Amino acid sequence: MSEACLPAEKITRATAKLFLNTGEAVLKEFSLKNSRRVDLIALSPKQKLSIIEVKSSRRDFTSDNKWPEYIGFADYFYFAVAEDFPQDLLPDETMCGIILSDGFDALITRPAPHRPLASARRAHLIRQLAVTAMRRLEI
Repeated sequence: MSEACLPAEKITRATAKLFLNTGEAVLKEFSLKNSRRVDLIALSPKQKLSIIEVKSSRRDFTSDNKWPEYIGFADYFYFAVAEDFPQDLLPDETMCGIILSDGFDALITRPAPHRPLASARRAHLIRQLAVTAMRRLEI
């Protein structure tokens, strides 16, 4: 079985573009309250939050068991992977959506289940996103 070799940065960039093209705001490498850092987080115009975990290879996926800790911080949770990634490794449709990328474009091939956030957590995360984005723009 061959190892997927599309660099994570290409998958991340293509996935960010997918969300940006649908009118969502996106931040890379966003730290959550539980000290975990997600690869991508997207905020929709309707204030829905999506967390996207990028996996570039089988080894990348099997060596990282932190992803379940991200689910409680988003309305939607996705894995973004290369087209040739072994999808049988990914959790089933009750846990996550799947985004496939060729490194240039990305496509949601399995929608993520909707798990509505509590309003207090949503408000806190949106404020944290705003502060993080503003700090990254500082001169």
